[in-house]
Order: sequence, then C-alpha cells, then structure tokens
Amino acid sequence: MNDLFSALNKNYDEMVSIRRHLHANPELSFQEVMTPKFIADYHRKLGLEVREGVGGRGVVAKLPGAKPGKTVALRADFDALAIQELNEVPYKSKVDGVMHACGHDGHTATLLVLAKVLKEMRSELAGNVVFIHQFAEEITPGGAKPMIEDGCLDGVDVIFGTHLWAPTPLGDVLVRNGSIMAAADMFEITIHGKGGHGAEPHNSVDAIVIGSQFITQLQTLVSRRVDPLKSAVVSVGHFEAINPFNVIAESVVIKGTVRTFEESVRTLLEQEIELLVKTICEGAHATCDYHFSRGYPPVVNHKKETQFIADIACSVPEVTNVKECAPFMIGEDFAYYLEKVPGTFFITGAKNPEWESAYPHHHARFDFDERAMLVAAKTMGMATLKYLKHK
Repeated sequence: MNDLFSALNKNYDEMVSIRRHLHANPELSFQEVMTPKFIADYHRKLGLEVREGVGGRGVVAKLPGAKPGKTVALRADFDALAIQELNEVPYKSKVDGVMHACGHDGHTATLLVLAKVLKEMRSELAGNVVFIHQFAEEITPGGAKPMIEDGCLDGVDVIFGTHLWAPTPLGDVLVRNGSIMAAADMFEITIHGKGGHGAEPHNSVDAIVIGSQFITQLQTLVSRRVDPLKSAVVSVGHFEAINPFNVIAESVVIKGTVRTFEESVRTLLEQEIELLVKTICEGAHATCDYHFSRGYPPVVNHKKETQFIADIACSVPEVTNVKECAPFMIGEDFAYYLEKVPGTFFITGAKNPEWESAYPHHHARFDFDERAMLVAAKTMGMATLKYLKHK
C-alpha cells in the first residue's frame, strides 16, 4: 500500500486545486451543468469508460482492472447549497447565493485524484472500480435513486463512501455498524380558520393561535408517544401567516422535519402528527390540509464492510483514531445504495487542530481542513485494493 500512499501524497496539490476550483464554481442541486462536465472530462483524460447524464446529471466512470474479479464502487456527491458565502478566501464562491457549505467539493476532488492514482496502478487490480459522481444529494428526491435506476450499481459487489466532517478532528475516522444516519422526512400543514378584525376575535377563527397550539403539543409526540428507548426528532422550521398586524389570520402554513431510524417509529409519527393537527383544528372550528413527504431512508451500514473499513483506517498513517460513533440525525441518500449492495458510509474528520471550533455544515462560513481529503482517499483507495485482492 506504500505505492498508493506515496502516489496520493504526490498528487495532493492537484486534489486541493480541484477542490478549490469546484468551491469557486458551485452549482445547486438539479442545476449542475459545468460540474458534471468537468468530472467527465477529467475521467476521459485518464482513459476511463465514462457515462454522462446517469439518472439525470450523474457521471459514472469505470476502471477495468488488468485481471478479472469483483467490482468496487466509490461514491462522491457534487452539488452545492443556496447560501451566500461569508468566507474571505482565495477560492471563495464566485456565484451569488450559492456555495459549497457541506464538503461536496472535497468529496469530488478526493474521488477524481484517487481515480488517477488507481489508474496508474491498474496492473495490480484484479477486478473493477466504479466511480459514482452523484448530483443533488442536498434536495429530495435526490440523485442516488435515479442513478441506481439508470444502472450505476449494475455489477457492483460492494460500495464505500465517506463524508468529510468539519466538527470532527482531523485524523479521526468514525464508523458505525447499522444505522449511522436517520430517515429525513418533511411535513407541511395548512390550517384554515376564519379571518377577521383584530379587535373582534370572537367573530373569527384565529389560525395563528391554532397553529401555535399545534406546535406546542407537537413536542409531546416524541416524549409521550415514542418508545423512550427509540430515537426521534420532530422540528418545526417554518410558520407563516402573511397578515397585517391588526388582522386575525385566515390561514397559516407550518412546515417541519421528522428524523427517525426505525420504520415503525417513522410510520407512528406520520400518523400521530396528522391525528394531532386534525383534532386541534376540529376543537377550534378550523380545518387543515396535511401532507407528509417521505425523504431519504436511514443510512444502514453493513457489519462486515464496516469492520473492513475500520481495520483499513487503522493502517492509514494520518489516522490517529478510529472510533465507533453515535448515529447522526442528518439524512443522506447514500442510504439507497446500501439498500441494493453491501457497503458502508463512514466519517472522515476534517477539523483543523488549530481551530478552536469549526463552523457547522450548511453555515455561510463553513470550511474544512483540506488534508482530510488525503485521509479519505487513502482509506477508500486502500479498501479498494485490499477488497479486490482478497476477493
């Protein structure tokens, strides 16, 4: 593996250059045009087999080994977020209101340079490597599902993926067997009351008061309806009534998210939220429209592949700690890949040791220690070589 590590070290500057180019030129989910073209062109210059427009805007490149064998897939996402960047760095986003605030630029740079290095080691490959570059991870329905339906996993025996994680110290690799990330669902409710003059509430049905009662009682669903030995989060992020200050609102719109790990809890909350809002509205002489939208399922890692990555990470020189982590309540459509083939999704620490704290993902000042890309590349690269050699 020393040849792999040495080659990645030599190409680290290119990895940083690619990451910064992508960071300066971000594209939103489902609007990616230049990013997939950049990715496809890079792989073509390496001489790999390339498919563009996979599932919509995805790119899949295949590296056939010198000898027959199994097929390993590696995945990176490449979409950005609708956030105005506040960092003052040379590679600051050039696109108003759009930035890479989650590390997807780093994921892509990692995978591209790893492809370059593995291509140089093709004679050692007994099998194939598939590089899956996914669009639209940030917004449901996401890019993973349509890419799978378009054949990105055809012939794949195992898949590995990682997320560069700014809150976790550089040198730490976090793994978890089973559920590592939650199902991410969304609900939207419109409460219909009866508008009127603010001075005459008795002649109205105040949608704001009803909505407030609902939000307050909503907090009891996790504490009183969900088994305390199981995890769930219900959060309201949007409460809107477009109304003058002295007018009782005719209607309000409420939107929120539900995060769970188990299907039974997911279904329970979907039903209980509907029952709660309809009961409150009925008691207040109002009506409502309720819509529950299922997002990504939980990311459920496979035991054997998770232990495999943990063992591999222990051999990477830059890795100082390999830990089992608690599950995250965030969502990730890597879940769909793991429903189809064995694999694991792990966390690569990306917090600079000199930083007192790191800005969270999806923050306008988000950034990460670029050396984390090297850790990710070495871990996934070594896993690829060992898996193909072993199989």
